[in-house]
Order: sequence, then structure tokens, then C-alpha cells
Amino acid sequence: MSKEQSRQSWNPEDYERNAGFVSDLGAGAVDLLAPKAGERILDLGCGHGKLTEKLVAMGADVVAIDASAEQVEGARARGLDAHVMNASALAFENQFDAVFSNAVLHWIKDPGSVIEGVKRALIPGGRFVGEFGGAGNVARVALGVERVMEKRGLAIADYWPWYFPSVENYGGHLQAAGLTLGHMELFARPTPLPGDIIGWLETFGESFITAIPKAEQKTFLQDVRDDLAPDLKDDQGVWSVDYVRLRFQAFLP
Repeated sequence: MSKEQSRQSWNPEDYERNAGFVSDLGAGAVDLLAPKAGERILDLGCGHGKLTEKLVAMGADVVAIDASAEQVEGARARGLDAHVMNASALAFENQFDAVFSNAVLHWIKDPGSVIEGVKRALIPGGRFVGEFGGAGNVARVALGVERVMEKRGLAIADYWPWYFPSVENYGGHLQAAGLTLGHMELFARPTPLPGDIIGWLETFGESFITAIPKAEQKTFLQDVRDDLAPDLKDDQGVWSVDYVRLRFQAFLP
């Protein structure tokens, strides 16, 4: 697999086991969205639909999309109106009161394509609300991965899958698209994991793992774990990840 072809795949069961906290911790973004009963909302990057269910329960008419067919199948199993669609190529025009996104936009390195699609999808006065990894997100994890990859002659930058912007950077993209900024904040959110850091790496670090020959991947993960343990594992054996989140709200005039 070439560097350009490396990608992240998703399994709904693995995701819930290793990263169920992602949707659980999306409450702050939902509060900022403040969905009203009867509003038509697009959930951009719904995953397995756990957070989408909450929007539906609040009375919103929700259409959910995700690039992963496996995740969409999981969302449909929850009874949700979910569709396979790339967030960079939204096929909606003037349809939604709001577009909502949680823990997705850091996987898309071209923010402009997403924002333009969101702008088309919104009705006048509509809002774009979300939360994702911001500047400094998982910096300690990345440092550990970088050290271990360098020992194998690999540069982490060649396999980097994420976009972690500052408030200024992302706010600039929103304004360039003609949206009006509302609330924007960057905040640290150290997050305890439900299990071992290796489970987190297997769920979110596929682009790094697949850069390693298959026979060496288990050793690679153990080496990264050893590097991270002094800083991310506490005396009770609980692992945490150094998340930094960017939460935002913007409006279509």
C-alpha cells in the first residue's frame, strides 16, 4: 500500500469497545447545537449512530451520513436514516436547518471542500456546529509513534492521517466560505480509555500500523505502548489520551 493509498477503516463493534467515549463526550457539542423538535439536521460523519440517536430523541428530523459502509450499516441497525457519503462531496442543497459533526472533521485534510458542501446543504440562517481534534490533539501519542517509527527508518509525516487546526485556521476557512462565526473554542480534554492504549492505536492509528510489515506490527505496538506508559498510564493502570478539542458554531447568513 502506498503512502497516498493508506486509509482508515472502521468496525462498529471495535469502535464501540475501544472508543465508545467519543459519542458519550459529544454532549457539549450537542448542547451548542441546541436542536429543536422538527428541525431538519444533517449528521456529518455519524459513525455507528450512537450520538445520532440522541438528536432523534430530541425531536429532530435527522439524516446521517458516513464514508464507512460498515458504520452506516451499524447506524441503520439502530433504525436511523443513514447513507454512505463522502463529507467532501455532499449531495444536498438548501435542505437543512443545521449540519452537525462530532469527531470527524480531523480526518479530512481539505476543510474547504467540506465547508462548501455544508454551505450548500444549509438553508439561509442555518448553522454548522461541531467538535473535532484541534491544534495539539494527541501530541504525546504522536510523539511516541514518531519515535518508534523513526527507529524503523520511517517518517510519521509520510503517514499522518489528521488535520488538527487552530481556532484561527479553521475560523478562517469558515469565514472564507461566507459563514459568520459564532462560538469557537480550543480546549484540553484528557480522556481516560476503557482499555489499553493498544486498543486505541488499533482503532485510530491504522495508517501508522500498516506502514509496518505485518510480522512486526505487534512489536511496533508494544514499543509505542512502552514509550507512552510513563506519561499516559496512571498508578491504577488506567490509560488516558491527551485530547485537545476544537468546538465551533457558524451561521449561513
